[in-house]
Amino acid sequence: MEAIDHTDRRILMQLQRDTDQSLESLGAAVGLSRNACWRRIRALETSGFIKGRVALLDADKLNLGLTVFMQVRTSAHAPDWLDSFSTATRSMPEITGVYRMSGELDYLIRAKVADMAGYDRLYQNLIRKVPLSDVSASFVMEEIKETTQLPL
Repeated sequence: MEAIDHTDRRILMQLQRDTDQSLESLGAAVGLSRNACWRRIRALETSGFIKGRVALLDADKLNLGLTVFMQVRTSAHAPDWLDSFSTATRSMPEITGVYRMSGELDYLIRAKVADMAGYDRLYQNLIRKVPLSDVSASFVMEEIKETTQLPL
């Protein structure tokens, strides 16, 4: 499956809103039968358009209410350093996103922790695992928009 059509996009939009809905309600929303929806979903999964299905959790209720963005600069750009950095950040469950950036910033890390002490533990753990030139952090004071939905 190389490309998707309008119906596939409608299915994906519905699944982004609620992946737990029944095939009957999904079919009604997109104008297909239950079986046609099921076949299309399987094709979308097989072709990689659907990477997985997850439950969205409430970070505050799980005592992970502080979101931090860590701006990382490094003087090391060798493949072995990148492997170490990737391994270190992937092994730390508090880290929810790592991005290699253009411009002055080398990497941007998004993490969820309980509080400042949790951030300090994360920071100390990261610098023990991999050498970094400079790390600064910004803390989210208000979450204005947070979504997993892609614009289709």
